Amino acid sequence: MTYCVGLKLKKGLVFMSDTRTNAGVDNVSTFKKMHTWEVPGDRVITLLTAGNLATTQAVISTLDERSKALEDRNPSVLEAPSMFRIAAIVGEALKDIIQANANVGQKGDSSFSATVIIGGQIKGMDPRLFLVYPEGNFVEATEDTPFFQIGEAKYGKPILVRAYDPEMGFEEAVKLLLVSFDSTVKSNLSVALPFDVQTYQTDTLQVGRQVRITDTNPHYKAISDNWSDALREAFVSLPDFRFGD
Repeated sequence: MTYCVGLKLKKGLVFMSDTRTNAGVDNVSTFKKMHTWEVPGDRVITLLTAGNLATTQAVISTLDERSKALEDRNPSVLEAPSMFRIAAIVGEALKDIIQANANVGQKGDSSFSATVIIGGQIKGMDPRLFLVYPEGNFVEATEDTPFFQIGEAKYGKPILVRAYDPEMGFEEAVKLLLVSFDSTVKSNLSVALPFDVQTYQTDTLQVGRQVRITDTNPHYKAISDNWSDALREAFVSLPDFRFGD
């Protein structure tokens, strides 16, 4: 399993992903799930993946191949005229790869399934964020739904719903995501550090901060410990519950 989040702010976009993959308790590995294509001054595109590792790697490799030989391998995410079209290209690639593998070898409805978050900005347009489903269709983030989660999403969602503010800065947003990821790590063994974090500021048309957070990171440890302490203090301060009153 995995956990990835794409978050849309007034200032831009924030992405975070874990790196745990597993095929059983005795086959655990670390793989990067965040991938970025950049043409400085023209576009920045970031993609997060969750699901079958072979499927997601095939999607990334397909998009990479198309971007390295533009004249021969269209459509390319580096030439597409809009983020909407890029989401469609990713959806088509994902659907084709899943269908190609689902008809051979092992049988199973979800064996080759994967889900993708893709976001970024193309010059002259607003930043956009999409969630791409295994069937190839997709939805876009809005003011009502300003973030997307893929993978093991249920443990980290409550804090995002309660504390998200579109006006927050990147530092606050990353702190919020770290609490969300920390809650997920403590609840599910299939999600683990290190975490990859990336920010994108609107209209810069270049990648912002890129950080890998490990279990020795003092800021992560402080956030994890303080969040646990705050929850305990909040619980103790609640009024007593009395049966029958």
